[in-house]
Amino acid sequence: MPQTSAAATPGTRDRIVIAAARLLQRQGYVGTGIKQIAKDAEATLGSVYHFFPGGKEAVAVAAITHSGEEFAVLLRDALGKADTPGAAIESCAAELAVGLRESGWVDGCPVTAAALETLGTDSEIQRVCAAALASWERLVEGKLLGAGFAAEDARELATTVISALEGAEVTAQVSRSEEPLRAVGRQLARLVRSYER
Repeated sequence: MPQTSAAATPGTRDRIVIAAARLLQRQGYVGTGIKQIAKDAEATLGSVYHFFPGGKEAVAVAAITHSGEEFAVLLRDALGKADTPGAAIESCAAELAVGLRESGWVDGCPVTAAALETLGTDSEIQRVCAAALASWERLVEGKLLGAGFAAEDARELATTVISALEGAEVTAQVSRSEEPLRAVGRQLARLVRSYER
């Protein structure tokens, strides 16, 4: 039997994960229900529980992991396009700003949204949010190390970059303006350039 149509169309599990990721991005963890995930994924409730016996939290963990990997691709691409780390970070901030505006200010970071809603818990959601943030920091750190930055500087700057971008994205959503992300991108580029030898 030919596999071409199956490869081109996401399977039920993937549709559930993608739908949950989009809903978490727009509504957060608390505002997203399992029935809505099933409906948006064009799946039955039984299918959701078949693939995710742990229910809503298990779906959210898979969705956050998916979203974390999606942003890692965007970040890796932005870091790879520019010759210098500062230019790469500024470019990434600009891409985030445009994407947010084009979404009508609703497609923020699902990792941040879920993390904030589950603060103070020792949950799997908190663990996957922390893992996503750490993986993004490692990407920035790798770019900085590749440009000759000292290890400690690269590590601390990477944390600063990801923290600033995450905060600027929330501010951009609230103010419905690209400027917070663009300003943070410019200032981060300036900060990173100040470390260049």
